[in-house]
Amino acid sequence: MPKAPEHRHSTAPSDEELRTLDAHWRAANYLSAGQIYLMANPLLTEPLRPEHIKPRLLGHWGTSPGLNLVYTHLNRVIKARGLDALCIWGPGHGGPSVLANSWLEGSYGETYPDVTRDAAGMEKLFRQFSFPGGVPSHVAPEVPGSIHEGGELGYSLAHAYGAAFDNPDLLVACVIGDGEAETGPLAASWHSNKFLDPVHDGAVLPILHLNGYKIANPTVLSRLPEPELDALLRGYGHEPIHVTGDDPMTVHRALAEAFDDALDRIALMQRTARQEGVTQRPHWPVIVLRTPKGWTGPAEVDGEPVEGTWRAHQVPLAGVRENPAHLRQLEEWLTSYRPEELFGTDGRPSADVLACVPDGDRRLGATPYANGGLLVRDLPIPSLDAFAVPVDKPGATLHEPTRILGGLLEQIMKDTADRRDFRLVGPDETASNRLQAVFDASGKAWQAERLPVDEHLDRHGRVVEILSEHLCQGWLEGYLLTGRHGLFSCYEAFVHIVDSMVNQHIKWLRTSRRLPWRAPIASLNYLLTSHVWRQDHNGFSHQDPGFVDHVLNKSPEVVRVYMPPDANTLLSVADHALRSRDYVNVIVAGKQPCFDWLSMDQARVHCARGAGIWEWAGTENGGEPDVVLACAGDVPTQEVLAAAQLLRRHLPQLAVRVVNVVDMTRLLPKEEHPHGMTDFEYDGLFTTDKPVIFAYHGYPWLIHRLAYRRTGHKNLHVRGYKEAGTTTTPFDMVVRNDLDRYRLVMDVIDRVPGLAVRAAAVRQHMADARTRHHAWIREHGTDMPEVAEWTWA
Repeated sequence: MPKAPEHRHSTAPSDEELRTLDAHWRAANYLSAGQIYLMANPLLTEPLRPEHIKPRLLGHWGTSPGLNLVYTHLNRVIKARGLDALCIWGPGHGGPSVLANSWLEGSYGETYPDVTRDAAGMEKLFRQFSFPGGVPSHVAPEVPGSIHEGGELGYSLAHAYGAAFDNPDLLVACVIGDGEAETGPLAASWHSNKFLDPVHDGAVLPILHLNGYKIANPTVLSRLPEPELDALLRGYGHEPIHVTGDDPMTVHRALAEAFDDALDRIALMQRTARQEGVTQRPHWPVIVLRTPKGWTGPAEVDGEPVEGTWRAHQVPLAGVRENPAHLRQLEEWLTSYRPEELFGTDGRPSADVLACVPDGDRRLGATPYANGGLLVRDLPIPSLDAFAVPVDKPGATLHEPTRILGGLLEQIMKDTADRRDFRLVGPDETASNRLQAVFDASGKAWQAERLPVDEHLDRHGRVVEILSEHLCQGWLEGYLLTGRHGLFSCYEAFVHIVDSMVNQHIKWLRTSRRLPWRAPIASLNYLLTSHVWRQDHNGFSHQDPGFVDHVLNKSPEVVRVYMPPDANTLLSVADHALRSRDYVNVIVAGKQPCFDWLSMDQARVHCARGAGIWEWAGTENGGEPDVVLACAGDVPTQEVLAAAQLLRRHLPQLAVRVVNVVDMTRLLPKEEHPHGMTDFEYDGLFTTDKPVIFAYHGYPWLIHRLAYRRTGHKNLHVRGYKEAGTTTTPFDMVVRNDLDRYRLVMDVIDRVPGLAVRAAAVRQHMADARTRHHAWIREHGTDMPEVAEWTWA
């Protein structure tokens, strides 16, 4: 049982404590503004001149004072209470604030020793911000203490809950900007509190910061009357604590008391759950902080109001180099923070500024929870032989691949029961995707009401289901980035909902891999099932295999895509993906009965190759092939083998090579992807001058794009999904998209020189079979017996 935090009644902050908090806040504000404007004269030891100003003024001031205020007050409670804490900085372009505060606390200089905590380091801090060769304006991977890219909005609260899952001693604060609060993912994220276990999980403290404006428009929540906003948050299951004002000392006192109140409530809820066995769902606190946008900045510029308006969003004073009046106003703004009180003549922060700063790893910029690779442990994955299906000969038996994988995942769940560092997430599809074996090891996380008809709900469960792909993605990202492991199971067509989120995670990983201080984290693993070729019952709306195309556009060193053709290859691929670090692995595998082609040993070898010849399926007999039948994906593999069988029967003199591709990135040139083939390897597998008929799981042009540089590309003909979907029989789906065995045989006849005449009768026989198919399904509603009862043997 995790320990419960000590509960205490807080005392109001003293005037002296408030004075030092204000000093820290002013120092952070000064450093934030300095990063936007200055490239020299960081301490204003001489009058500002145009050459001290950056030639391009980039960055965002409007959100910075509020973020600095929260950072300052988090420092206070972390230090006073000895908390392990992490903060997710949600507002866009919050980089200046988090950089400023990590520099103040010393964690930035420890990470980047050349940016020292003195005048020279301050100048480097200022100059590098939004400057070529420097750091971006967001809270990016380069920023110590961050696990969240602050550019694209909507995901902060989901990340915070993911970080809190199975971290019982961790407080995760999450600052939510009022612009971000308007996004769909963030609106759904408020429901995450129904999945947070007060016994085994940490606490999430949302801080909704309302400063009133986005780039040029007011924000919705800031314009709600306080009672209406209060009712909304209570409806989400939170207990709001409101802090509003524009007088610094009044706000400092109110916010300090709000933090104490919130943390006292959290400690009480965790203690009653952990020590007294209370099972009622907690209503966790949320702080609603209303302060002016661009607070403490210029009140007005050129006669127009700025502070408290949308004009404070980015750079309040533009053209400072060219406009002497703006230059003087900038100097007045910066000196209003009284930097001579905040920094010594050497640029080091004063004792008052550092009075609230925690020590060591408790500093927000130094917490290991924001560098999860430091905490991650190898996942205990058992031997695959215990879960493999026996395969004495290819195509003699059938299994549901994802059901077989479910047995492996169940064992991993059992083996991580004590350490609690593996989770399975999915939008209400675990059982539908045949992974329900995991419920024998862990139920589904659920803190809300339960009814007698419910199944597998568990207050302490590590399977997390919600019908929001955004939340599943956000939770798992937060979980992985804080040092744990997981798998995201999703219907193939609807994983597109998180296209933009996976973009951001891939970019985060790509940047992190270039930072030596960021330790590798467990990979983000997708299992895409209920796929396009077996969504004949749900129809066109559920048929879209394009997520693979989207992912393969991204950074080659990060992305991997696998198309295992049967149960044992799925086990092998999953084993590899779950052991890997710093990748995004996409695995596409069916849940319907599928022929077993390879034994476990054969599957391991084939998956290690990534692509290979299935000699037992072809007829080249050690000679040179006349045609190559290639396939990637479970249904395309079956259709290729059925086509190969037809060719063996009708054109026995034809030398056919069958190639199966598991790792899609093998098709890329070696220079373009670490898994890519050299031209020598590719030409040996696919030949340079023979027709290649490629049956592919997804959109056919992806194969052309991957292989367009190859010598034999002009001989490559790809069949795949071409948006011909509906509610129909399984085989009719492949016929409608010209991926069926009969069409593949016709393609061979059309493309092998000389066959068009010699095999005209065979081609006609194949076309007739397709005609019979159309008539049969309309009369019987099922596939023809020769298809439905087909076996390789």
